[in-house]
Amino acid sequence: MAARPTLLVLHYDGGAFAGWQRQPNARTVQADLEDALSRLVGRQVTVIGSGRTDAGVHAVGQAAAATVPERWEPQELARALNALLPRDIAVRAAAEVPLSFNPRRQAVGRWYRYTIYRGSQRPALLRRLAWHVDRPLDTDAMARAAGLLVGRHDFAAFTQPSLAGRRRTERIVARAGLRRVKRLLLFDIEADSYLPYMVRRIVGGLVEVGTGKRSLAGFESLLRQGPPGAAVFTAPARGLCLMKVRYGNGLFDDETDEDI
Repeated sequence: MAARPTLLVLHYDGGAFAGWQRQPNARTVQADLEDALSRLVGRQVTVIGSGRTDAGVHAVGQAAAATVPERWEPQELARALNALLPRDIAVRAAAEVPLSFNPRRQAVGRWYRYTIYRGSQRPALLRRLAWHVDRPLDTDAMARAAGLLVGRHDFAAFTQPSLAGRRRTERIVARAGLRRVKRLLLFDIEADSYLPYMVRRIVGGLVEVGTGKRSLAGFESLLRQGPPGAAVFTAPARGLCLMKVRYGNGLFDDETDEDI
């Protein structure tokens, strides 16, 4: 039977999931997507994601590839999947890709956003989407610290010590910044790839700068020469969202950042 390799762009609310990757005895995004695809096409389908998101982490731009029977045009496949998938997962876009396409290896950039809610009282409607920080924050100092992240750095301090010893910890950050939108603080970072917990530990470090617990020089020292795992304060998963996966061939680049 002729096959059609297809790349899907996914939205999901990560609050009820134990992460992206299929696990025994736990609900995951990959398992729900594979189950829906398999029901739709009448055979077992394996999905390859652009990367893993942890338990509680959200996405509006996760990319995942699957090979389906040729009769399934991408847009028809997206509509049919959205009728089958649970309400906390949706397919936003779909496109045919070469059979050799690998969404993880061929990604050139991944954009994450972390949302902090600033206010004296907790936000009911944002409880699953933002980290409520009720302490005063020096956002100018946090923004300066965020700017230090741009470039090629060793991020060993921003992951678990055991992981730092087993893999390359240098990453290239194309952009990083913090901005205020009313009571929200939005931290955006785009890099070639990430270490486990890297973004959440960076955000934890930025909040330490904002509260005065860590100086700007201390944050820079973590980045320049911090020992593995030194940035121990980790922001909660609920504020983190995978916004977009970028590919060198420009796939889905017709969607502007503002559309997301």
